[in-house]
Amino acid sequence: MTTIANENIVRIFDTTLRDGEQSPGATLSSAEKLEIARQLSRLGVDIIEAGFPAASPDDLAAVQRIAREVGTADGPTICGLARAVEGDILACWEGVKDAAKPRIHTFLGTSDIHLKYQTGLTQEQALDVIRKAVTLARSLCDDVEFSPMDAGRTDMEFLIKVCALAIECGATTLNIPDTVGYVTPQEWYDTISTLIAETPGGGPGSGIIWSVHCHNDLGLATANTLAGVAAGARQVEVTINGIGERAGNTSLEEVAMAIRTRSQFYDVDTNINAREIMKTSRMVSNYTGLSVQVNKAIVGKNAFAHEAGIHQDGVLKHHSTFEIMRPEDVGLAHSDLVLGKHSGRHALRSRLLELGYEVSDEALQEVFKRFKDLADAKKTVTDADLEALVTDQVQGPHEFFKLIDIQVTSGTMGMPTATVKLENAEGQRIIHAAVGTGPVDASFRAVDSVVNVPATLVEYSVHSVTEGIDAVGEVTVRISTKGENRSYGGYGADDDIIVASVRAYLAALNRMIAITGAGGHTPEGAVSTVNV
Repeated sequence: MTTIANENIVRIFDTTLRDGEQSPGATLSSAEKLEIARQLSRLGVDIIEAGFPAASPDDLAAVQRIAREVGTADGPTICGLARAVEGDILACWEGVKDAAKPRIHTFLGTSDIHLKYQTGLTQEQALDVIRKAVTLARSLCDDVEFSPMDAGRTDMEFLIKVCALAIECGATTLNIPDTVGYVTPQEWYDTISTLIAETPGGGPGSGIIWSVHCHNDLGLATANTLAGVAAGARQVEVTINGIGERAGNTSLEEVAMAIRTRSQFYDVDTNINAREIMKTSRMVSNYTGLSVQVNKAIVGKNAFAHEAGIHQDGVLKHHSTFEIMRPEDVGLAHSDLVLGKHSGRHALRSRLLELGYEVSDEALQEVFKRFKDLADAKKTVTDADLEALVTDQVQGPHEFFKLIDIQVTSGTMGMPTATVKLENAEGQRIIHAAVGTGPVDASFRAVDSVVNVPATLVEYSVHSVTEGIDAVGEVTVRISTKGENRSYGGYGADDDIIVASVRAYLAALNRMIAITGAGGHTPEGAVSTVNV
């Protein structure tokens, strides 16, 4: 592996606010850009490409504000992008000049395809444009980055000539982009190695920083970026969540955690504070409206989730069996053992212990059987489901209150109102009505008035057990009482979702009463009948 002047820090150049914002539908406001820039600074990125100042007055204003408020002496370098055009470069300088550490990043397409179909320039004309652009940028700013766009499809001899000219004119960072995600890791390793070894003025000890910027069109962006690092690149251009043009850019979190996790292989490090990764990922996702795929490496919902029984058993014995990183490393609280049809007894017992239930082997066997039946009907079994199962099995089902009838009126013409008829343990039937913000809220309020137990709803979820318009709906609820650390779950199923909701709520209340001994009295105004 090539190293440059014992340089063991890979600089993280984040372009979420520039290339990332170019994702269709991901436009950010100036205020949102500023908040993301502040979070990127907390994350520890070395360079923030804050935008394309010549693109619009708003983009210029956003870059200027980030330069002033985030680009402090102890903060990151603030960079702006400019085409190899005088107007762009001047606008870029206006955008970044107030930063303590400003950078101008200029670029020009150098592949035969780009020269022929995009710019219409010959190679000699392109060299002249590069000479003027980099020279102008360096006259304004000491830190200049140049990118030969579409370097992945540029002739190597010409690419070396372009890079040498940029260095001669004052570029301090040479960024080599695989603009269309075309190259493979071995090709990219060879390209970067060759450029470092053969570009005049750019070899080891020269002070020039070589960088890579890879796109993900073939799903190789992270692999190519790491190949560049192995070849000697000491800057990587990345985005949070891998957002960007088309299939996106190299993902910051993937590169940072690969370098950290495989430090002995790469023999380099970054300045990233990995515990800020999840917070940054969620902020970018929320502001851009671009959801993170559940199986996305590092930041996806399932990145530290285990459902298979063999995996869960291994992780419970020691995390290293199936986790090469700890969730705490990236800002998560813990791994997630997802209970579903593939889960085993070990994971079930572990979750029950977390919920405060210690069950015998015999009881666990029966709970596990019922758990498997439930898991076949729904993808994920919640904590409330488990509490319902274990309470039924260990203590036996007991209905202190039973639903007899319910009637609900709802709509835009009036307040949602529910009337319930419940039967208590003595056989007394009680009718009560209540008004709520919706039909479920009204129904629960009516039940509360009859049962008269101080319960707080902490979870309410609805699932479809069967398909079609006449699907059976399953409702899971969890309730708690003030001052208690435990909760009580219940679930119910019916083709009327309001009925299913009330049955689930009553099941949870019945369990609370069974365990705590709480019980109410018939409220004033309720209609009470016996054996009706």
